Amino acid sequence: MKPIYIMLAGLAPLVAAAQAPSQTPSQASSPVQVYGLLDAGVVAEGGCNGPCAHTRLDSGVSAGSRLGVRGREDLGGGTSAVYTLEAGILNDTGASDQNGKLFGRQAYVGLDGPLGAVTLGRQYNLLYETLTDVADPFHGGTAGSAANLVGYTTRRYDNTIKYQSPRSKNGWNGAAIYSVGESPYNSKANRAYGATIGYAGSTVNLRVTHQRKENALDASGAASAVDQSASNTLVAANVDFGRFVGYAAYGHSRGAGSSPWNMSNPYGAVAQSTPSDNSRDVLVGVAVPMGATTFLASYIHKDDRGGANRDANQFAVGVSYALSRRTELYGAFARIQNRNGAGYTVGNATGAGRGDRAINIGLRHAF
Repeated sequence: MKPIYIMLAGLAPLVAAAQAPSQTPSQASSPVQVYGLLDAGVVAEGGCNGPCAHTRLDSGVSAGSRLGVRGREDLGGGTSAVYTLEAGILNDTGASDQNGKLFGRQAYVGLDGPLGAVTLGRQYNLLYETLTDVADPFHGGTAGSAANLVGYTTRRYDNTIKYQSPRSKNGWNGAAIYSVGESPYNSKANRAYGATIGYAGSTVNLRVTHQRKENALDASGAASAVDQSASNTLVAANVDFGRFVGYAAYGHSRGAGSSPWNMSNPYGAVAQSTPSDNSRDVLVGVAVPMGATTFLASYIHKDDRGGANRDANQFAVGVSYALSRRTELYGAFARIQNRNGAGYTVGNATGAGRGDRAINIGLRHAF
């Protein structure tokens, strides 16, 4: 009997394998990564000419809270299929961010190969990436966010085809984007396109981006489209000097939708404010790392070239302290000086803000 038992024990793994569901090569070699970030902070605002909660707990102050899934499948020949699904979360209430969209932050699929990556779906636009990744020492977060004055309101495009070149050996790279408007009434409505060229070296990071957005407000049937077109050009750089990192940017924005704007008009209906449709934007900033602590500061001037001359200046300071590689405490203060009826507000990574000054104190954890 013993030889029979030994034979059956040897056959058992083969029987189990035959009964188990078969896996295709792609299923066996398709790693899936679940990741996320939770950010919450206290926001104290001032200078609100309309109603606002002066102190509140907000989600996504220094960076938007999120839960995502991404993966990559090796197709051979140096080419991989890639995908990302990323949902925005308001962790102060548990609600969805991005106006309730399930995967409102990102939702795309594509191919990544030796000649670059092509992705299709809802994605960040090139102007926002250049502003937050290269120009802004606050990287688009807290009260010091450069997006309060520079660029325009839309951060992501739906229905987008995006190409990202591979980084060359000498540091040069490029990108292009085309967003299909998909309006049944006007082939140009909500269409967008743009391109970027950049250089990323060991100490210098430089990028130039131009982007065009057609008719941000779509036509519907007999109603004509409201022209909210935007044309934005941004030249941005940062340089690591060892003891500190210097930041600088110059932007040229034209069109009724080319400047960041809070459409809820926090300054009241009695004195309706309008955004600049022709401006020059200048940013200078610095980040000073000192161990686990990093000090931040920036100054932005928006030079409105319109007849109303609605200029604005933003002054911002901040500090972050890394408790670990994934957990960080932060604080920031920013104030905007609005001129001649301008109504720009101090927001943060996910909120537009309601006043001309704000203080943030919060905690961020990535996982």
